Amino acid sequence: MNIAACVKLVPSADEPARLDPESKTLDRSGDLVLDESDTYSVEMALQLAESQGGGEVVLVSMAPRSETSGLRTALAMGAARAFVISDPALAGSDALSTAKVLASMIRRIEVDLVLCATESTDGYTGTVPVQLAELLGYPSVSFAKHVEICDGLIRAERQTEQGYDDVTCPLPAVVTVTAGVVEPRYPTFKGIMGAKSKAITEFSLADLEIQPDSVGAAGARQVVVSVEAIAARAAGEVVVDQGAAEERVIAMLSEWKVI
Repeated sequence: MNIAACVKLVPSADEPARLDPESKTLDRSGDLVLDESDTYSVEMALQLAESQGGGEVVLVSMAPRSETSGLRTALAMGAARAFVISDPALAGSDALSTAKVLASMIRRIEVDLVLCATESTDGYTGTVPVQLAELLGYPSVSFAKHVEICDGLIRAERQTEQGYDDVTCPLPAVVTVTAGVVEPRYPTFKGIMGAKSKAITEFSLADLEIQPDSVGAAGARQVVVSVEAIAARAAGEVVVDQGAAEERVIAMLSEWKVI
């Protein structure tokens, strides 16, 4: 059972988020770390591989500046190796461009299952995994709160507002897991030392035969045109009841067209 865990390197939460003044997108020039939400998908991947008696978990990531330090965290957890796509032309990529790049990489490594977090903590679009599934031609199961493999099929409990749906689908598939689906393991000292020697293979757009103008800012289908601070809330009106407060309340509701 070979499983790919798609992971994202994001700015550290220890530092305040900054926007690039020109592109108006998130400034990623500082230190990048493994997105906390991805620790759940990596842990789930490791447990599923172990339950199937073997195989390996590989990491797939798109990162700027050949950044790999955050990947060492997941390698220390137990992932076997990592593939990172890094290219200056990827700057400004939207969700669909990201899915295209990840799909191109995954086609080259031939895995039985792709696991992702439901969404990243720096973007919160939640659209990359389903776009990835569509591009790969795989079934998509989202918001899985429990995952198991039986007789070559994925069985997942898909979280809903009312409870959960019991979903079964064939492999290969793309599955997103919720936070809390498992308890991520802490890397051991042995795992941390071993991660230093695990292979991280870097690919460029040319390696993946992707045209630079189809991804990144050049291929983005959405553009941030402006960024504004949230308006401060005005102080509310205090109505002192001196025998006619209900009239003022009714008048206010009428002004707001509630009644």
